[in-house]
Amino acid sequence: MTDPAKNYVEGATGPWEIVIGMEVHAQLQSQSKLFSGASTTFGAEPNSQVSFVDAAFPGMLPVINGKCIELAVRTGLGLKAEINLHSVFDRKNYFYPDLPSGYQISQFLQPVVGKGKLVIDLPDGSAREVGITRLHLEQDAGKSLHDQSPNLTFIDLNRSGVALMEIVSEPDLRSAEEAGAYLKKLRAIVRYLGTCDGNMEEGSMRADVNVSVRKPGQPFGTRCEIKNVNSIRFVQQAVEYESRRQIDIIEGGGKISQETRLFDTGKGVTRSMRSKEEAHDYRYFPDPDLLPLELDAAWVEELRRNLPELPDDKKARFISQYGLSPYDAGVLVAEQESAHFFETVAKGRDAKMVSNWITGDFFAALNKSGQSLQDFVIDAEKLGGLLDVIADGTVSNSLGKQVFAAMLESGKDAMAVIDEKGLRQVTDTGAIDKAIDAILAANADKLAEYRSGKDKLFGFFVGQVMKAMGGKANPAALNDLLRKKLAP
Repeated sequence: MTDPAKNYVEGATGPWEIVIGMEVHAQLQSQSKLFSGASTTFGAEPNSQVSFVDAAFPGMLPVINGKCIELAVRTGLGLKAEINLHSVFDRKNYFYPDLPSGYQISQFLQPVVGKGKLVIDLPDGSAREVGITRLHLEQDAGKSLHDQSPNLTFIDLNRSGVALMEIVSEPDLRSAEEAGAYLKKLRAIVRYLGTCDGNMEEGSMRADVNVSVRKPGQPFGTRCEIKNVNSIRFVQQAVEYESRRQIDIIEGGGKISQETRLFDTGKGVTRSMRSKEEAHDYRYFPDPDLLPLELDAAWVEELRRNLPELPDDKKARFISQYGLSPYDAGVLVAEQESAHFFETVAKGRDAKMVSNWITGDFFAALNKSGQSLQDFVIDAEKLGGLLDVIADGTVSNSLGKQVFAAMLESGKDAMAVIDEKGLRQVTDTGAIDKAIDAILAANADKLAEYRSGKDKLFGFFVGQVMKAMGGKANPAALNDLLRKKLAP
């Protein structure tokens, strides 16, 4: 584990430490809302998925969605957190046009999930544990639309009442890089669990980022909360800007005001939104329409037994079972689909070779295409077929890259491309021998230099022979024959 105290930022007055805590709102993958039967499908016509409960019609009573409770508990178990068998729903009171009831049903002092932990993986191969303070359930508000008219704001209540998990971390993060790694790992976990799709572009996962700065060893500074950041890249940019802003203010003799800020993605800056509210400003009290939530311990244990293999466990298995490096294993398990794809291709094949191809050429082409694994032109069977013909010597690894490029264009399998383009590797030693003789005859001066001690010219001769043979010469045979020919 790394030491977070080493993440210092230099200011005019010396080093500063950034302190970051995250509040992530993750929309549950339930078909209906937390307290009503209205649909949660994304992209529907405005106000087409609103029940009387969501619109806060008088006399309408909330009814808890049991599926949402199950998904929240599964997430808590995935975060190795305490599951509270007794929890309470509260009313969080505030006025906003897209909150028709004038309060949000949430949880405050008695959430369904308590303290947990999450391990973040850093680019240098190190890892660090981040504490989870709690996970509580709450209903989402509607959406205010300010761009439909120059004079009016429109309200869409489709999102009103949608079930959210608010996952709150301890202030354990110390850099923009760590904040990005935390959000990436959290998103991977909820996707593995099937509790949230993690789609930040559609708003089903968004982050509130609390940032403060302090001199090393000093108490926490005054924090500012950056609301509703909807990408990992923007979270990192927001942390970098906001921490520098605070350092500059303090070093200039000013003080930080506790406030809520927004991140302007176009300009890369944070700007003030409003002064930061405290819990007492919301007048929390238990919702009188909802009984306390009581969970059965045996039911919780059944959910625990049925959890899937999560990213950290899968990464450890890939390292031990397949002999992969921690970095490659981490890349492969970042998404459940890519981990499954790797294991499908690796079955009966050299796992390290498979990993190198997937994390290299394959992922590069996949990312460039903008497609999903399911839609990509090269599936597990086709990639496996390519690796088979490289392994059995039909083509060399370098020729394999040419075959791969042709497969991307045509959608054909490896053998079809090889036969069509005549790319079979030449293993006939007579043909290779003849090509070597021609190259040595054409480069007598280089041959003399090699024999006088310039061993590095061996690579030159290999390259020339390969070029003459269109890259088809068997590398092992070529090297063996060439060494014999070059011997004095």
